[in-house]
Amino acid sequence: MLTDPRFDLQKAIVQLLKNSGPVAALVGDRIYDRVPRNNAGTITAKFPFVGLGETQLLPELGEETNAAETTLTLHAWSQEVGFPEVLRIASAVASAVHDADLPIENCGVQSVLLSTSRVLRDPDGITSHAVLTFSILTDANAH
Repeated sequence: MLTDPRFDLQKAIVQLLKNSGPVAALVGDRIYDRVPRNNAGTITAKFPFVGLGETQLLPELGEETNAAETTLTLHAWSQEVGFPEVLRIASAVASAVHDADLPIENCGVQSVLLSTSRVLRDPDGITSHAVLTFSILTDANAH
């Protein structure tokens, strides 16, 4: 039977980031599953902030095996001139999440590794955007 840890992983990572002093110093409690927007789709959240992004589950199932690799993406956003602020946020997020001990229900977390981190300018020409992708290995039998 497939155990899908994505929701529990998201909850644990949001809590981890909100409890991280370095992350909180940069974004406060502005860590969103769904970034606030108005009816026109324009972001109304105060910058800077961190948002949960895409997830992908790659299950490894077999006889007495119920493991998975989850790829989870976090996005950091800043409107400070240049890249310094978003780079500081990306560094704080990476330090908090990489190799973190994530207590989740129904699964044992085997590893949490930063896979990629990239920074780019948003098409609006103002906003800086960091994209951090983590690879998380879980095993429901190691719970």
